[in-house]
Amino acid sequence: MTPAEQADYLRHFRADSIVRDAELVREGLGIDRWSVLGQSFGGFCSLCYLSIAPEALREAMFTGGVPPISTPVDDVYARTYERTLEMSRRYYERYPADRERVLALRALVEREGMRLPSGDRLTPDRVRALGHPFGFSDGFETVHYLLEQPFDSRGFLHDMDIGMGFARNPIYAVLHESSYADGFATRWAAERLLPDAYAESPELFTGEHVFRSMFDDYGSLAPLGEAAGILAEHEWNALYDADVLRANEIPAAAAIYNDDIYVDRDFSEQTVAQVRGMRAWVTSEYLHNGLRADGDRILAHLIDLVRGR
Repeated sequence: MTPAEQADYLRHFRADSIVRDAELVREGLGIDRWSVLGQSFGGFCSLCYLSIAPEALREAMFTGGVPPISTPVDDVYARTYERTLEMSRRYYERYPADRERVLALRALVEREGMRLPSGDRLTPDRVRALGHPFGFSDGFETVHYLLEQPFDSRGFLHDMDIGMGFARNPIYAVLHESSYADGFATRWAAERLLPDAYAESPELFTGEHVFRSMFDDYGSLAPLGEAAGILAEHEWNALYDADVLRANEIPAAAAIYNDDIYVDRDFSEQTVAQVRGMRAWVTSEYLHNGLRADGDRILAHLIDLVRGR
């Protein structure tokens, strides 16, 4: 495939296409209505479902996944950086010695270069992206235990090679920003909105942010680099129908996490206010992986909310 053909193909993997695929499955199974539970991006798909085919739903539940509606992508990324920088601050409060450790690693990479088991180069940007797990309840410990290892050890190099998991899921990098594109182009928003704080304090971490440099740094992404550039300039269609959501009659409930660095709390609450009858549970007890960490409690509470108990 040419890059243009790759980009054209990849345009069909957003939330609206996923909903239409789900509808084919539902109809094929002969199911009248079903309930949906959307975790993270799954919640984006669920809100799209409420817009496109609400008649197919009995109820909709969201965990860490209520997306903004018609919100400029620059506003979204500015807010995610605010929360990610705050998590970097909290991380160094918990593990203050790691600040010098990260600076030493960056200096080593810049001075001597490092090769990972895959053959990829370890770059300063890949070091900075270590903050990606900070949205999870064990994220600080995951990063700290990684940084405790000798930088030339097999364990350290292997874990750094995994990075954000692009070797397994390259589509994540290519389409990540488009998931927030409710009717506009993204134009490498994470890169454009990168705060000056990162230049002033290079030990700070980024989170769920995808940069153009990653398509050079990760061998698994290199074949999709040109297609990603095409998609970054693509004017995406709107995903949500505000009129349909304002008239919503499908019971819906959402768990919104106060310190979620991936799906902003404030934008999620604004969306809940725009969806008729949607109930929200805003909590500081969990981070983005709340459903995995305490699924029984969270799901039980959402079922009670969505069924009016």
